[in-house]
Amino acid sequence: ILLALVITAGIAGAHHGYAAFDTKSEVTFIGTVSDFHWTNPHCIVDFDVKDDKGEVRTWHGEMTSPAHLAPRGWTASTLESGDKVTITGYVGKNNVPSIWVTKIVLPDGKELKVEAGN
Repeated sequence: ILLALVITAGIAGAHHGYAAFDTKSEVTFIGTVSDFHWTNPHCIVDFDVKDDKGEVRTWHGEMTSPAHLAPRGWTASTLESGDKVTITGYVGKNNVPSIWVTKIVLPDGKELKVEAGN
């Protein structure tokens, strides 16, 4: 039984790594939510950001699961298309516009709790 628990814990822990993201520094974007997916294993927020040339680029923001966000007040309708947000997190290492979200702030200054520490 102990061996099964150790193996299972190792597999579960491997899934939650941040290997695909640059965790050495956080970046912040101001954008507009285009879609929000309340799904397992990770909730996803897609948001549009204008670059320096004024062109819109859609970013893919990953968060934890609904089971972890719900106790922090989240629901399937917490973020809706058109919402203006400031999103902070770790950018993906693979040159794809993706980010592991660590913080979301609404225009009124309200911070949405994303992780246990904030």
